[in-house]
Amino acid sequence: MTKNQDTDHHIDVDADLSFIEQETAKANVDEDPLSSNQRDFQGPRHMLIAALCVAYSVFHLMVMNVYPLETWAYRLSHVGGGLFLGFLLFGAAPLYGTSNPQQRNLLSLGLLAAAGAGILYGAVAVISVWLNGAYLGNALPPSWAMSTFGIPLAAGSALAVVHGWVFPQTDRRQFSLADILLATAAIVATAYLIFFARQLQLRAGMPMALPGDMWAAITGVILIIELTRRLAGMALVIIAGVFVAYAFLGPWLPGIFEHRGYTAKRFFSYIFTDNGVLGAPIAISSTYIILFVIFAAFLQTTRVGEYFVNLAFAAAGHKRGGPAKVAIFASGLMGMINGTSAGNVVATGSLTIPMMKKVGYRPQTAASVEAAASTGGQIMPPIMGAGAFIMAEITGIGYMEIVSAAIIPAALYFISVYFMIDLAAQKADLKGLPRDQLPKFGVLVRQIYLLTPIIVLIYALFAGYSVIRCGTLAMITAGVVSWLTPHKMGPKQLLHALDNGARMVLQLVAVCATAGIIVGVIALTGIGSRFSTVLLTLADQSQFLALFFAMVVSIVLGMGMPTTAAYAVAASVIAPGVVNLGVEPLIAHLFIFYFAVMSAITPPVALAAYAGSALAGSDPVRTSVESFKIGLAAFVVPYMFFYSPAMLLQGSWFEIIHIAISAVIGVYLLSCAVQGWLVRAANPVVRVGLLVAGLAMIAGGWTTDAIGVALFALIFMFQKKPVALLQGN
Repeated sequence: MTKNQDTDHHIDVDADLSFIEQETAKANVDEDPLSSNQRDFQGPRHMLIAALCVAYSVFHLMVMNVYPLETWAYRLSHVGGGLFLGFLLFGAAPLYGTSNPQQRNLLSLGLLAAAGAGILYGAVAVISVWLNGAYLGNALPPSWAMSTFGIPLAAGSALAVVHGWVFPQTDRRQFSLADILLATAAIVATAYLIFFARQLQLRAGMPMALPGDMWAAITGVILIIELTRRLAGMALVIIAGVFVAYAFLGPWLPGIFEHRGYTAKRFFSYIFTDNGVLGAPIAISSTYIILFVIFAAFLQTTRVGEYFVNLAFAAAGHKRGGPAKVAIFASGLMGMINGTSAGNVVATGSLTIPMMKKVGYRPQTAASVEAAASTGGQIMPPIMGAGAFIMAEITGIGYMEIVSAAIIPAALYFISVYFMIDLAAQKADLKGLPRDQLPKFGVLVRQIYLLTPIIVLIYALFAGYSVIRCGTLAMITAGVVSWLTPHKMGPKQLLHALDNGARMVLQLVAVCATAGIIVGVIALTGIGSRFSTVLLTLADQSQFLALFFAMVVSIVLGMGMPTTAAYAVAASVIAPGVVNLGVEPLIAHLFIFYFAVMSAITPPVALAAYAGSALAGSDPVRTSVESFKIGLAAFVVPYMFFYSPAMLLQGSWFEIIHIAISAVIGVYLLSCAVQGWLVRAANPVVRVGLLVAGLAMIAGGWTTDAIGVALFALIFMFQKKPVALLQGN
């Protein structure tokens, strides 16, 4: 539920609050703004959708904590329910707040009639299958239903999709008939797959697969791809389309891309198994991701995000370039639990970007800082934007081992962004905000209990509880703590949080399902092992070259994709090859994960930077280039922990402390080189020297550290001497 949807959820601003606290309340950083194609229902329609969303959240919480379901049935319910709600809530094109009735012509009515006939016939047939088996107890389903439902259902779904493209309904407050048909098709296809789930575990992808299995899967793929287009854009859709085409075009492709090809029945029935759509991405989406998204919704309802922002302003708002430093902390904390870089930019950037512009930052720089900070939240333990959960599922490595290993690299990233911003503020002589406009730090410290849910989560994780139990305890704690604040969580607020959690997770359901399609193609065709061969061949020439290739592929695959999908796809394609190079699985997967995350600020497709530029009114391409520069350390850190595993807490404490200190100095020198500032403005020669010194420190060896320190000392004295002479004069 968004602020636009809850008519009773007005924003009261206390005049006794500081300027920043009033602005934070007005910006309402804890609420997700409506996307351009998201419906905003009123009255009975709103109540109906809210009830369905609450039911979707409660269903998952009950299955995870109280009443477990068979794995395939649960994952199919997760996907099918997400598709159902997604088509009801999100239109095929941008929506407007108008009540003008949609004009229909004969072609529009014909498409709707044909789509409706096909989908409703499929619904009747699948209902008869369920009634015959579940209620009448007959072993064999009706032959007429099994042999005839598939083509009408798939064709009707395709026609409804086309209708949405050609004749989009643009009223934000109304249902679209075509989308109601698509939501119905999602339930029908899911019902068929759930009914035959046990049999599909044996026959999917095999010669004995039935035509009905194929048509239900085709319908599911059509719906998943279309909802992904609506919620995540075309980038992931195009990549998925290329992979699906690859499954059929293999016999005609050259070199490592050649394979024997697959029939439609084998391919599509295989795709809807735990090797494809129901595989690792959806396994995580249906458990950890939805759990922590609902937890994030609880925190939003209790206004913890607002507290994060105010605390950051109180601590750093008065320092030079203060609002930019606030963005680092606030966006990093919010991004950790948010799950999407671009979404977090929109949530916190609505406040931090105007504040940065107010103290003198260029719009482009303000947007770049916010994009880099929000993206960094995806690598911040303990939640890591759900990436840690997916990594644990794919690798079998313990969750706590992953988040522990990620602590130093994440800290280095945020320290480097801080250095970049501080040096930029020195160059431009930017000041902070006046203290009288900032929240009182002492007052906010007394409200530190608002962080109790996060503390409970971290404690429970380290105490050895399951991730699901930890998330549930943290959620309950958020509700209890809210009673110590003006934003008490009563029944209405509880339903609001459950409703909001379901809405927030729909994009992740769609992209994880689409990532599952891609992963299924990789598993079926063996293209991942062929990439492994390429990496091994490159490694014969240079291990660094092989890692550079893995970095490029991870960034390219991640462009335009949310973190979860980007990592899942990149890990399937690249990780086996990196592991075959002799790299430990944890190092290999963290290496790939970091670059998949950083695709959000990597030109030319930098979603987080583009979201920031829209808020700041800056040029998107220039903003993406600057955000890339600000987040540059993230492109160096993975090589650091590859060559120095102590950075991942693998080694003695002395080694870990040594590599951490030298790495901090190294990223500081790199920041100076990028910004062109140490004691004063640095000329090109000095910048090259700083770059060499920084890279030497990052290498982590005692000899290279000595070289780096010596070079830094020479440069520092060279820059300091003219200043001293000027002061002497």
